[in-house]
Amino acid sequence: MLRQLALLTAGLAVLAAAAGPPAAAAGRGRPVHVTKDLAYAPAEPAGTQGHLLDLYVPRAGRPAPLVVFTHGSGWLADNGRDGADRVAARLNPHGYAVAGVAVRASSQARFPAQLHDIKAAIRWLRAHAAEYRLDPDRIAIMGESSGGWATTMAAVTGDVPELEGDVGVTGPSSAVRAAVPFYAPSDLLQMDAHMLDGCAPFNEAFGLTACHADPKSPESLLLGCPLPECAPEKAAAANPLTYVSGRRAVPPFLILHGEQDTFVPYHQSRLLYDALAAAGAEARLLTFPHAAHGTYLEMLSDPPTRRDAREESTRAGHRTKPRPATPTWGTVVSFLDRHLRS
Repeated sequence: MLRQLALLTAGLAVLAAAAGPPAAAAGRGRPVHVTKDLAYAPAEPAGTQGHLLDLYVPRAGRPAPLVVFTHGSGWLADNGRDGADRVAARLNPHGYAVAGVAVRASSQARFPAQLHDIKAAIRWLRAHAAEYRLDPDRIAIMGESSGGWATTMAAVTGDVPELEGDVGVTGPSSAVRAAVPFYAPSDLLQMDAHMLDGCAPFNEAFGLTACHADPKSPESLLLGCPLPECAPEKAAAANPLTYVSGRRAVPPFLILHGEQDTFVPYHQSRLLYDALAAAGAEARLLTFPHAAHGTYLEMLSDPPTRRDAREESTRAGHRTKPRPATPTWGTVVSFLDRHLRS
């Protein structure tokens, strides 16, 4: 486990190093106030980072709309704040505050703790909005990989009483107005059937032999049981698709996924998009034929990564056909502007 986590962390560090300047360097022209190590709930276990968040707030005349960001780790690390400075570097100049939020690792707590954590962070940010010059009525959420899963889960279960948990501040709403998941798992039991290259890269990276069904896979560790042997309702409870239906409104989604992803197959985002379309929700799907896992920054800035990208959309049951696209951070900003500034 330590070896696979070290390999994953090293890979993410390489991607981050190549991704561009941190917020402090990119925020020239619009001063940014940075506050780190804010506890949205007591550490659990003591000394861990899973209940900490960092804030990047552009100085402005009025409270800023907020994007909650959480990084992925296969639920193996409480590193959700990683990369938030680089996301802030791209969103702060447009007037958006960014909160980098950590949730507990699967070794610290099993599901649904991670969902309870991200919801607790949203509630805490609303409760302290006036103190940090945030607009509590204009909050979106963004994340990549397992952080994208947390993004999707939070978005489709906002204010559902039985899924709120009792972490941290209770009372304020946990709902968000928009969601931006990058290559997020949406149905854990359908992962293996669509893995590229026979799951060899995934097995090698995590030291496994049986892909996501392995007893030591990230999903099995999250649930506390080998994925194929978990009670069906236990796996279903951790699937974002379980909560997408026409019976409850969900916020608009901007979904991004690379077709060369050997960790979370592209099919997972297709499933999410199709479910949102069937429910009559609003969603946009950006597909990157040449993008691999972990490239959430490059998808919006690197020409080879976003080459041949396509976009399709759905709203109120009406779907468009895929069309060529050149995604940038401007794409994300315009999506946020539409749903947070209206």
